[in-house]
Amino acid sequence: MKLNVNNLEGNELADDYSRQAATGSRWSETWDVFKSNFGKLVLLNVIILITFAPGIAIMVFRSMYIANLGAIYPFNANTGLGYPYYPDVQGLAENIHLTADLLFYSLLVVAGFIASVGLAGGAYSIKKLLNTHGKFTLKSFFHGVKVCYFNTVLPVTIFMVALVGTMILGDWKDYVIAIGQSRHGPLTAYSFAIIASVLVGVYCAWVFVVGVSYKVKLGQVFKNAFVLLIGSPLHTVFFAAFAMLPVWLYLIGTAVSFMKIIAYIVFIFIGFVIMLLVWLSFTQWVLDMYVTPNIQKAQEEAKAALSPKELAAQKEEEDKRTAMELLAAGKSELIGKPIKPITDEQALTPISGSFNRQSLNKVEDEREKLKSDVLSYEKEHMTDPVYAEYNRLFAEREKALKTDKKGKKKKLSSDNLLKK
Repeated sequence: MKLNVNNLEGNELADDYSRQAATGSRWSETWDVFKSNFGKLVLLNVIILITFAPGIAIMVFRSMYIANLGAIYPFNANTGLGYPYYPDVQGLAENIHLTADLLFYSLLVVAGFIASVGLAGGAYSIKKLLNTHGKFTLKSFFHGVKVCYFNTVLPVTIFMVALVGTMILGDWKDYVIAIGQSRHGPLTAYSFAIIASVLVGVYCAWVFVVGVSYKVKLGQVFKNAFVLLIGSPLHTVFFAAFAMLPVWLYLIGTAVSFMKIIAYIVFIFIGFVIMLLVWLSFTQWVLDMYVTPNIQKAQEEAKAALSPKELAAQKEEEDKRTAMELLAAGKSELIGKPIKPITDEQALTPISGSFNRQSLNKVEDEREKLKSDVLSYEKEHMTDPVYAEYNRLFAEREKALKTDKKGKKKKLSSDNLLKK
């Protein structure tokens, strides 16, 4: 079956706002949203950070647990009998990491359920900021959690399972090599696991975007995410790497302590929001490119759901808006009045370098004749259908906005706007 994203048409998830058209380029709009709503974004980042706190605490306890075991295990003990005793500790450190990670990384998957709360609310809030150019309230965050949580926790859990599996496989690879077994198989398996984790992570990021952007069935979410991924592979890789800028700062900080401090500050105040803002802005561009909303179909479906009273009110409002726009534009003399075509016969006699009173009188007579011909042409063709219809239409629109003899406003409709 041919893959497509047509089922996304008219299903945009925007329950508490109406999307506004961008006035500039996408990245200029994103920058404007960032700099003009910096305080809101910092608040949003702090809220997201709170939901990530359990996962951060698990990683801190993991490091403390491994460090404590390293202090009490006999890696280089003395028996107290006058000579050092060196027990067999081959692979012991690697085994400690493996057993500890099996416990703590499993808890990390569970912590992803809590982090998904912040991601769901944060993604919906940032999407609203981008689509409305700055509107954001805490109510929008919790509304985003309500409508986007399931479509967020699912890809987050899938990615966390793949990531945890890869890290545990890395611990197993280290343990196997440490005890002297062949390293080729574990290294190959670990390399493929890293590649698979990256691919799964990028795909889950697209599943996350489609899930928080459109109201579609779960199967269609995965299908459309795959289509959008393979439709923009190079762009996806570039912007995924760009969105991870705070993570790169942290990784650089593992070698340069000063950079780690900067990374911590960035994550506390704006790190999570930067990643979401860049990724959602890029993916919205891709969605706009692939998903061309069928506006007429959406309007017909919306009208079908309205009652007759609501349809009548909507029609009157549309007619009123049309009349006001035309009146505001003003009546065009170029359209409402016949204009005599210019011919060579109507050309005025040019005045040479030397002229007299007789020459000026001749030109003046020709101008008067030309003016008379224009007025005669206008009077002759004023009843032509194109001019008569335009003037009558404009007069009726003006009349529709005036009050009748009883002082009541005339009802606006296409009948009294377009017909006598």
